[in-house]
Amino acid sequence: MRGPLPDYPWDAMAPYAEQAARHPGGALNLSVGSPVDPAPQGVRDTLAAATDAHGYPTTAGTPRLREAIVDWFVRRRGVTVEPAAVLPTVGSKELVALMPFLLGLGAGEAVAFPRVAYPSYAMGAALVGADAIPADDPADWPEHTRLVWINSPSNPDGRVLGVDALRAAVERARELGAVIVGDECYAEFGWQAPWDAERIPSILDPRVVGDDHSGVLAAYSLSKQSNLAGYRAAFVAGDPELIDRLLTVRKHAGLMVPAPVQAAMIAALGDEVHVAEQRDRYRARRDVLLPALEAAGYRVEGSEAGLYLWATRGADAWDAVAEFAELGIVVGPGHFYGSHSPKHVRLALTARDEAITEAAQRIREASAAA
Repeated sequence: MRGPLPDYPWDAMAPYAEQAARHPGGALNLSVGSPVDPAPQGVRDTLAAATDAHGYPTTAGTPRLREAIVDWFVRRRGVTVEPAAVLPTVGSKELVALMPFLLGLGAGEAVAFPRVAYPSYAMGAALVGADAIPADDPADWPEHTRLVWINSPSNPDGRVLGVDALRAAVERARELGAVIVGDECYAEFGWQAPWDAERIPSILDPRVVGDDHSGVLAAYSLSKQSNLAGYRAAFVAGDPELIDRLLTVRKHAGLMVPAPVQAAMIAALGDEVHVAEQRDRYRARRDVLLPALEAAGYRVEGSEAGLYLWATRGADAWDAVAEFAELGIVVGPGHFYGSHSPKHVRLALTARDEAITEAAQRIREASAAA
């Protein structure tokens, strides 16, 4: 039997959320990156039209969905894959947490991931009894590493890995005989040069892997770009042999994207207008919140892409969380993202415009009164 799992980290936020709720103007939750903007109307219409889903959906996805994913990779990521090398998933979190299990990892093997990272990478290792290795430098990945996670743009710190860094990571993973997966869910949201004008590179980019996808996968979600978090709509692509293994295990486990959601995914993947509109919303919110934080003495580090601002004033993150709570603002402590970020907090841009504006105003007023 596996050892006991750690407590769910966000449960520790309850007293701070209660403190924020006591603010006369109410609480503003910038802690969790759950989309608040409407799902595209065309996607919703497609979902509604597909509700007569009386038969079981296919784990592999319909041929139309696989073709839509293939076409999207060419248009948006500059990557060519075959329909047999893509696979829809029930959101991306289950894929991240279950990947070590799906690949057959266990005790005596290791999962490597960034030092500042989404906690589900480590949890996936814990679920199968594998070693969790937070390490940014590929040279630090140990010999028993069998799975590597790359997250670019990163949650929480918004860093982007360029082609050279991705290539070095792939080369090292192949030396170790490890599978490497690029978690690319925020790839549509680049803010600072060069990523405000250039495509953020995929781990499957030909400049990274040439035409050889062996041992390499890329994961993507429609939660952020299309506001479909509630749909649980995501996919993975890359090495056909790995995709075939994932497909077989997922068939046995009954992991299937519901048929109406598969139809909705096709609509979302074919519509680039709504993605551009959502990008503009997040850019505008960032332009409001970032200067307010900087005026209050926070350094916003990384955050060149993605949906978060990664900020510090040099104090312990819990102290900063408490200070924000006094302003009625709920933010996420860096402690949730590994032991290497004890002095940072994460603020999400996924709150409504009026909430972002109000948060910025409260931060400015508190800074002026200090």
